[in-house]
Amino acid sequence: MKLYNYFRSSASYRVRIALALKGLPYDYEAVHIARGDHKKPPYSDKSADMLVPMLELDDGQRLSQSMAIIEYLDETHPEPALLPADPLGRARVRALAESIACEIHPVNNLRVLKYLVRELKVEEEAKNTWYRHWVREGLLAFERQLAQLPPSTYCYGESPTLADCCLVPQIFNGRRFDCDFSGLPRTMAAFDACMKLEAFESTQPSRCPDAEA
Repeated sequence: MKLYNYFRSSASYRVRIALALKGLPYDYEAVHIARGDHKKPPYSDKSADMLVPMLELDDGQRLSQSMAIIEYLDETHPEPALLPADPLGRARVRALAESIACEIHPVNNLRVLKYLVRELKVEEEAKNTWYRHWVREGLLAFERQLAQLPPSTYCYGESPTLADCCLVPQIFNGRRFDCDFSGLPRTMAAFDACMKLEAFESTQPSRCPDAEA
């Protein structure tokens, strides 16, 4: 398999974590989205939405959207499972994951931040305030969800799930913008537990082949 991704892309990091947790080998193909390479050939000829990540399978089929990619990997390589076996558990984990992937991430995506600055002429600090606000609001909601669940080492249960694959990249991105993570005990405990695992640590942005300072 070949994974097209960018080291700072939190969506790409999600997939790298999932691949590592499942022990699946892949070729790392860097696409510099900050430079706009995702909108130019040859990548734009392959990717319909011109976004990362994109996973190219051994038979040449291509998959986009990190959540769909991870669920595909979980269905085709069931162990270790990233979703619980029971319907309620799967719904809980998907709700946690989507709180980040569908609520926090879209309004803070790189292309959104660029639009704020370039087209709407928002000042840099105002843009950063926008980012921090939505991350904080989203993580507070995430923490409230965790508080309603039984105590666990990770977001849900005693092994990493799809929710953890989403949480860890969001915390990494939030740190770049000096987000406030206070008052999030369950959230940060899950993050710390994940970062003790090789699959999360070895795939973090600074460890990627295309990493920049």
